[in-house]
Amino acid sequence: MSSDSGKLAGRRIVVTGGASGIGAAVVRMAAREGAKVACLDLNLKEAEALTASLSGQGFAVASNVADPASIRAAMDTAATGMGGIDGLVNSAGVVAIEPAAGMEIAIWQRLIDVNLTGTFLACQAAIPHLVQVGQGASIVNLSSAQALAPVAGAAAYAASKGGVQSLSKALAVELAPAIRVNAVCPGLIDTPMNKGLAKDGDSGPPVPLDRYALGRWGKPEEVAACILFLLANDASYLTGTSIAVDGGRTFH
Repeated sequence: MSSDSGKLAGRRIVVTGGASGIGAAVVRMAAREGAKVACLDLNLKEAEALTASLSGQGFAVASNVADPASIRAAMDTAATGMGGIDGLVNSAGVVAIEPAAGMEIAIWQRLIDVNLTGTFLACQAAIPHLVQVGQGASIVNLSSAQALAPVAGAAAYAASKGGVQSLSKALAVELAPAIRVNAVCPGLIDTPMNKGLAKDGDSGPPVPLDRYALGRWGKPEEVAACILFLLANDASYLTGTSIAVDGGRTFH
C-alpha cells in the first residue's frame, strides 16, 4: 500500500498497544491514510505524545487489555470519540524467553493474560461497536512467527501467540460476514520489546539472522503495511487468514 493513498479515509481504527513498536507504526500510517485512530495503551503519556503529532486525527486512551473493565471502558471511550469503530488492531503484548523446566508460573500467566486473554477481551469489547458498521468492519490480531516456528525458551510466548491464531480463526467463523478477522505473524522486528530481549550486554537478535531468508531485522512499518491492507477494503475477501511478515523465517 502506498503512503497517503487515502484508502482508510473515513475509517475509525482502534489500536491496542499503540504507543510503541508495531502499534505506533500502525497508528501513524493509519492516520496518514485518512483514518481516525484511537491509541490505547497502558503508557498514556507516550500515547498522548504520539497522537499529538497526528493533526487531530488521533487521540489517546489509557487501557489495560488484561483487565475486562479497563478495556471495555477504553473501547467505549474510543467509539464515542470517533463516532464508532470500523477496525481493531490488537498489538498490545509482552514477551519472555525462559526455559520451560524452570519457568515461574507467574511468567506463563502474564503472557497468557496479556497476549491471549487481552486480545480476546479487546475483541469482545469492540464487537458491539463493529457490528453496527455492517459488512466492512475488520479485526487484525498480532500473532508471531514464534507461533509458527518457536525457538527454545519460547514455550509461554509461542503458546500465547498460537492461541491468538486459533482465536482469530474461530472469531472469523463466528463474526462473518459482518466482521473480517485475520492475524499477522511478525518475525524479528526492530522494536523496543525485541531489543529488550538481549541479555548481558549482547546486542544480537534473539533469533539468529541466518534463519531469515532476507537476513535482517524487519521494520515496524513493514508489518504495519500488511495490517493496513487487512483493514482496508482491498482485503474484503480475506478472513481467517494468518500472514507471516517474517523475512522468510518460517520457510527458511
